[in-house]
Amino acid sequence: MIPATVIVLASGRGERFRASGGTGSKLLAMLAGKTVLERTLAAVQASGLPWHLEDSGQAGMGDSIAAAVRSTHGALGWLVLPGDLPLIQSQTLLAIAAALRHHSVVLPSYRGQRGHPVGFAADCRQALLDLSGEQGAISVVRSRAVFELLVEDAGCVRDIDTLDDLRRAEGSLLAADSPKTGENG
Repeated sequence: MIPATVIVLASGRGERFRASGGTGSKLLAMLAGKTVLERTLAAVQASGLPWHLEDSGQAGMGDSIAAAVRSTHGALGWLVLPGDLPLIQSQTLLAIAAALRHHSVVLPSYRGQRGHPVGFAADCRQALLDLSGEQGAISVVRSRAVFELLVEDAGCVRDIDTLDDLRRAEGSLLAADSPKTGENG
């Protein structure tokens, strides 16, 4: 059996990004030298969890989730991660996967704000396969007891929807990479 698999959703149209002045796909927008999607995938790969990139151009988010679940035979669960979360930390992915051993649905929460990825245990498989349309998996979340996992990862709530979001994410990355002042050196 395969442990929980991270499903990276990358089929969205990015209409809000273009409406804010962005050009092309937000997932291909450059963010501190890499694309948004490359940064998201780097965190997924660093987690060591199996993963599946769902970029087949499904009609809606529900359709994308269902297609990805169909493509990940043997998975014991799924972490549904939008591709526009480039600041997500691999430790958050691992914590959600671990929580799925005891809970059907796991939602990360950062300072009172629910984020992504949403984790679904194997008992949610049929409900996920039945999804279609734009609503994603909200119906599955509402039909089950949800475990809210408190995390110290702002990246689980900071998606890229607009050019301003992209600029803020770049500022966060640059601040994290800059040397700390006041340290002995």
